[in-house]
Amino acid sequence: MQIVYMGTPQFAVPTLEAILAAGHNVPAVYTQPDRPKGRGQQLAASPVKLCAQSHNLRVEQPERVRRPEVLEFLTALKPDCIVVVGYGQIIPQSIIDIPPHGIINVHASLLPKYRGAGPIQWAIANGESVTGVTTMKIDAGLDTGDMLLMRETNIGPEENSTELSERLSIIGARLLIETLDGLSAGSITPRKQDNALATYAPILKKEDGLIDWQLSAAQIHCRVRGFFPWPGGYTTFRNQRLHVWKARLAPEPPPDAHQPGTIYAANSRLFAACGSNTALELLELQLEGRKRIDSRAFLNGHRLVEYERLGGETNR
Repeated sequence: MQIVYMGTPQFAVPTLEAILAAGHNVPAVYTQPDRPKGRGQQLAASPVKLCAQSHNLRVEQPERVRRPEVLEFLTALKPDCIVVVGYGQIIPQSIIDIPPHGIINVHASLLPKYRGAGPIQWAIANGESVTGVTTMKIDAGLDTGDMLLMRETNIGPEENSTELSERLSIIGARLLIETLDGLSAGSITPRKQDNALATYAPILKKEDGLIDWQLSAAQIHCRVRGFFPWPGGYTTFRNQRLHVWKARLAPEPPPDAHQPGTIYAANSRLFAACGSNTALELLELQLEGRKRIDSRAFLNGHRLVEYERLGGETNR
């Protein structure tokens, strides 16, 4: 097939690699323009651009894909289909109409659940035990197109969004090749989504990471994993922001007098009381402006005050 590829993040790299490995022709790769990154704010290429350049592919980086010159160029390429994976721009109908096989999207959820920009993060944060990848035909809506193929996978009980994203990117790459083969053979029947079952996974905001200690330990644990690495799970400790990078469910409930948010030590381990009489063991933390450390180093550096609370002061 003649395939134009549109993608930007690391999640999209395995799919591009798989398309090339399967012998398809990729006359052009579209990705977001280079953006400032890091403390020096130097312009940095996207992972997809770096991958495309390593294969000597033509790279296009328009600020707006809906510009007339983009439409003209894509029309001239006469692609059999366009594959989109995390491109970062809305594809206009004028481009959707170009390829005979349409525009195929690799979406990291079991549609119609978790439409939107953050399906991986919100699936973990909401405590899902199963997720997956869906290939679908893009239409004018937000992840509302007809589904082609789907593949499920379990979410590990300690798996964070970065780890799950890496796994789903490989699953998605393989599923996309199956989809292309099926479209070529005419063996795939597109299926409509049931809009009544749809849920939305919005792009993350910084405030999503603020830990509400009234939630149960299981809920907080899911959010810490789901929002890793950004915005992360964070609270305050002695009026400083404290990131909780890694945690696990405590086997025992907190002491009776410990209200949600109370931080305490037991057997050289660090815990926080949570809602519903549950507790979370804090494993890796980082105070604002300092290095990430394990709980033992944190305890060595801070003498805890009895009944001291995260996100507030002592409760007695």
